[in-house]
Formats: sequence, C-alpha cells, structure tokens
Amino acid sequence: MSIALFRIDDRLIHGQVVVGWGKPLNIGFIVLVDDAVRANPWEQELYRMGVPAEIDVVFATTAEADQQLSAWERDPRVGILVAGDIAALARLAGNGGRVERVNVGGLHHRPGRTERLRYVYLSDAEAAELKALAARGVEVTAQDVPTASPVPLEDFT
Repeated sequence: MSIALFRIDDRLIHGQVVVGWGKPLNIGFIVLVDDAVRANPWEQELYRMGVPAEIDVVFATTAEADQQLSAWERDPRVGILVAGDIAALARLAGNGGRVERVNVGGLHHRPGRTERLRYVYLSDAEAAELKALAARGVEVTAQDVPTASPVPLEDFT
C-alpha cells in the first residue's frame, strides 16, 4: 500500500493516531519521526506500549526518514508517518515531492503560538512554514480525527 497519512502532531503516538486513524486505515506500521525520541530507547518503549503488538513502530530521525521514505512507500502494508513538528514534514516533502498531503493533527499551546483551531496553535513563523509547504504543491489540511471535516490551510493560517 504505502503511507496513507503524513501527520504533524506534537503528541506523536497517542490514541487519536492509533485508534482514531489507525483502525479505519487498517495500518500495519507507524513511523515516528523525531530526532530526540530516536536517540532515547526509554522514550521509544513508552510510545511502543501505546500501540497494539500487530502494528510495527519504526523510530527515525528526520535524516533517516528522508533516506527510508521510498522503502516505506513500497511496503505492502498501510502505514502512518507522524512527526512532532512542521520542519520534519517540510524536509520530507521537499525532497522529490514524495509527500503530497499533510494532516495537521495537533499542535498545542506554547509561548509564541496563538490559537488557530481548538487543536492547532501556531506562531506566525509556523504558519508561514505551512504556507511555504502548500506553495510547493503539498495539500495541507487540519483534521484531528477522521470523522471531522478537513479544514483547508487558508482557514487556519
């Protein structure tokens, strides 16, 4: 199949990803792209505990994801790739146009960010990053769960 969902979510792997998106998509693997988590076996184990045993979890740095994306796209199983920040997905999208759609699933409050949707808080710089991604031909929408309607980028930036 390939990667059915490229998601930006600062909580990384959690119930909405595993149950909300994973079950309807019938996923076989999740790729978690985060340099810090990739370097921390203890944190990896915590994320693994929230995923059913039949779903593989791959931990990758942004650089590793850039190198492995083609292989994951050829995997016969359905997968989800989740990154905690916009920059990681922008890098993957920038190399060969392999990422066509990005789902902004949850970027939460922190200093410098303002509420754009109840589950999306962005700084002006982050909004500009998403607009730049869209300008390169990537469809960017926000959608916390699959039963919600996707919100077009222009409606939350």
